Amino acid sequence: MTLRLAFMGTPDFAARSLAEIAAAGHEVVHVFTQPPRRRGRGQSEQKTPVHQLAEVLGIPVSTPASFRDPDVIAHFASLDLDLAAVVAYGQILPQAALYAPRMGCLNLHASLLPRWRGAAPIQRAIMAGDTMTGVQLQQMEAGLDTGPILLSETVRIKDSDTAASLHDRLMEAGALMWPRALAALERGSLEAVPQSSEGVTYARKISSDEARIDWTRSAEELSNHVRGLSPFPGAWFEMPGEKRPVRVKVLLAEPVSGEAAAGPGTVIEGLTVACGEGALRLVRLQREGKGAMDAATFLNGNSLPAGTVLD
Repeated sequence: MTLRLAFMGTPDFAARSLAEIAAAGHEVVHVFTQPPRRRGRGQSEQKTPVHQLAEVLGIPVSTPASFRDPDVIAHFASLDLDLAAVVAYGQILPQAALYAPRMGCLNLHASLLPRWRGAAPIQRAIMAGDTMTGVQLQQMEAGLDTGPILLSETVRIKDSDTAASLHDRLMEAGALMWPRALAALERGSLEAVPQSSEGVTYARKISSDEARIDWTRSAEELSNHVRGLSPFPGAWFEMPGEKRPVRVKVLLAEPVSGEAAAGPGTVIEGLTVACGEGALRLVRLQREGKGAMDAATFLNGNSLPAGTVLD
C-alpha cells in the first residue's frame, strides 16, 4: 500500500527529503512551502527549492503566509491525508493542523533531541563543540520539537566540519530515513519513544550581534564559532578602515597552540590574532562587498600589520 500524504518544507535540506519520498512511490498529493521571496540585485521573486522541485514532479503547491488562517487549515484537512511529512517548513503548525491527517504529522529534525530543539540545531551543535549529532523523525505535537522519536541516526561531527558540510551530511542521512520510516509505518512497526526530560537545550536563531567574534574567548571556542557559522551568516569582526571600520567575515580559521603575549584581538603576525586563550589563525575571509579569499590574497589588498587591534 502507498500512503497519501502532504509534504511541508522550504530549503534544499527539505527538497532532498521530498525527492526520496516521491521516489519511494508514495502519493504526495500536495506541497506546502514558504511564499516566493525577492532576492538578488534585481530583487526578482524566487521560489523555494521545495517549490521548484514540486513543480518538476507535477505536485500542486500552496504558499500560505500563515498556517493559522482558518481557510488554510480547512484546505489542509480536506486533502484526506494519511499523514504530513514536515522538514524545515519555517512555520509553526497549529494543533488543528497537527491532528488533521489520520497518522498526524512527522517532522525531520537535525539533532539528537532533546538537545538543540528549535531553529538552528546544526550551527549550535558545532558552536558548542559537540562531537556527535544526528537526524531524527519525530511525531509532532504542540510543543517545540517535544514529540516522541520514531527513528534516529547518529552522525559524528568532524573537526573539519563547517555548518555547510554538516548540513549536507545530515540532509542526506535524513532524506534516506523517510522511505524506511514510511514503510515501517505502513506495517505498524514504528515505535514512538518519548524524549528524555533531561538534557534539553534550545537552538535559537543566530543574530548578527551573536555572530560577532569576541576575541576574549579561547581560540578553541572561536574556531568552533567560526565553523558553526560558515558560510552563513558568517562569524565577523571589524578592522580599521580609511573612513569607518570595515566588517570582515571569517569563513575558516584554526587555533594555534601556545599563549599569545598580546591582548585579545591584536594581530600578532600575518593573520594570526591573539585570543583570551591562545591565538587564532584566519584562513579564509570575506570583506564586505567582496568575494571570499584565502589569507594571502586578503593581505595583498588589506594592510593589517602586527599590533593592529581588531574589534
